[in-house]
Amino acid sequence: MNVLRWANAARPRGGIVDYLALARVDHSAKHVFIVPGIILAYLLRGLHTATPISSIALGFAAALCIASANYVINEWLDRDFDKFHPKKSQRAAVRRELRGDVVILEWTALLAAGLFCAFLDSRTMYFAATLFALQGIVYNVTPLRTKDTAYLDVLSESINNPVRLIIGWAMIDPTTVPPGSLILTYWAGGAFLMAAKRLSEYREIVAAQGKALLVRYRASFAAYSETSLTVSCFTYALFGIFFLAVFLIKYRTEYLLLVPIIIALFAYYMAMAARPESSAQNPEKLFRERGLVALVLLLAATFLLMTWIDVPVLESLALQKYISVQ
Repeated sequence: MNVLRWANAARPRGGIVDYLALARVDHSAKHVFIVPGIILAYLLRGLHTATPISSIALGFAAALCIASANYVINEWLDRDFDKFHPKKSQRAAVRRELRGDVVILEWTALLAAGLFCAFLDSRTMYFAATLFALQGIVYNVTPLRTKDTAYLDVLSESINNPVRLIIGWAMIDPTTVPPGSLILTYWAGGAFLMAAKRLSEYREIVAAQGKALLVRYRASFAAYSETSLTVSCFTYALFGIFFLAVFLIKYRTEYLLLVPIIIALFAYYMAMAARPESSAQNPEKLFRERGLVALVLLLAATFLLMTWIDVPVLESLALQKYISVQ
C-alpha cells in the first residue's frame, strides 16, 4: 500500500530543514482566530493597556511559538501512526531519521520563548499561553493523550480556539477575560471544525483503504462512524449558535443580523467537508476556498455596519412581554 511505503524502508538522516518543518510555520493562518478577540475587547472594554502595539506583538509571538511547540511534539509522537495516513505519511518525522534529543530541545526552546513573551505582557496572557502549552501535552502525550479517545479528542483539541480568543482579548484588556458565552461559542465552533475535519478524513480514507487502516492511524476512529461524526458536527454547531445568540442578545442585539451569515458559514463548511480532497482536512489552506472567504468578508462587513448602526426594533426581541409576576 502506498501509505506504508516508508514503514519498512531505511530512512535518510534528517537535516535542519526537516527539524524546522516540524514546527509547521505554514499553519500560522489559524491564528486569525485571535483577531476577533482583539476587536471585541476594544469594543466591549476599551483600551486597557498602555502599549497596545507591544502587547499585540508579544501576544502573536507567544501564540506562534507555543503552537509550533505543540506541532513539534505532535509530529514526533505521532510518527509511528502518521505513516498510515495517505498525506501525513509524507511528514518529516515519518520520512526522515530524526534525533529525539534534538526534537525535545526544539520543543523546549519554542515553549520557553512563547511563555516568556506572554510573561512579559500580562498575567492574563501568561495564563492563556500556559493553557495553550498544557493542551499540547494533554492532547499528545501518554498516559493522557486525549487524541486517542473519541469525542474527547475533539473537545480537547478545540480548546485552542477559546485560548486564542483570550490571547487576543488580553492584548487590549489584560484585566479581564472574555464573557463566558463568547468563550463557549469559540469552544463549540472549534469542536465543529475539528469534527468536520475527522468526518472528511473518515469518508475519504475508509472509502479508499478501509476503516482498519484509519484506526491504525488514529485509535479514536474505532469508536466513530460516518453517522456519529455527522451528528456530532450538527450538535457542536447547535451549541455554537446557542452560545453566540446568548452573547449577542446580552451585549448588542444588532449583531443578531450576523446569525444568518454564521449559519451559512456552518452549512458551507459542512458541505465542503463532504467533498473529496476537502480543505477541511487542512485548515491552513482554507483561504483558497473562495465561497468561504466571501462569506467571511460578508460577515466582517455586516459586523462593522451593525457596530455603528442602531436597529431599535431588534431590542424588542430581548424584552419579556407575556410573563407577569403576581
